[in-house]
Amino acid sequence: MKLRTRLAATAGITLALLVAAASAHEYTIGSIEIGHPWTRPTPPGAPTAAGYMTLTNNDTKDDRLVSAETDLAAVTELHRSEMVDGVMRMRAQPEGLVLPAGETVRLEPGGYHLMLIDVERPFAAGERIPVTLTFESAGTVTVELSVDAPKAHEPADTHAGH
Repeated sequence: MKLRTRLAATAGITLALLVAAASAHEYTIGSIEIGHPWTRPTPPGAPTAAGYMTLTNNDTKDDRLVSAETDLAAVTELHRSEMVDGVMRMRAQPEGLVLPAGETVRLEPGGYHLMLIDVERPFAAGERIPVTLTFESAGTVTVELSVDAPKAHEPADTHAGH
């Protein structure tokens, strides 16, 4: 019985480690660390999707995210959502996004994000969407946006009291 319990515990630990490794994904190009790129599932017929991640510049000089592209969208742009006169507005950032030396910039809902326009097909939870990012100094790297279930990145108390 002890052997069976030990085997079950070992199998459980192994499975947990595999799940953690599969869900966490990080990338590095030059001095830029790219943390957990993700997007949400999209409904059939949705023309756009958004991509999110963290970008950490470990260099002593600024860099800039200058472009992004994917084969699954006609156009990929860097956008910023912000509140202007009580109205949420989204604007393209054609100059790119400055990554200050030694800092982390978050691409997240309600702020900076990648805008995938005229997506080819719906994105389903669990799949990965390849996106190529180009940085002014660090170069070019292809990352995968993990299509995460709705609310996967939302704080637990976001809808408290509703």
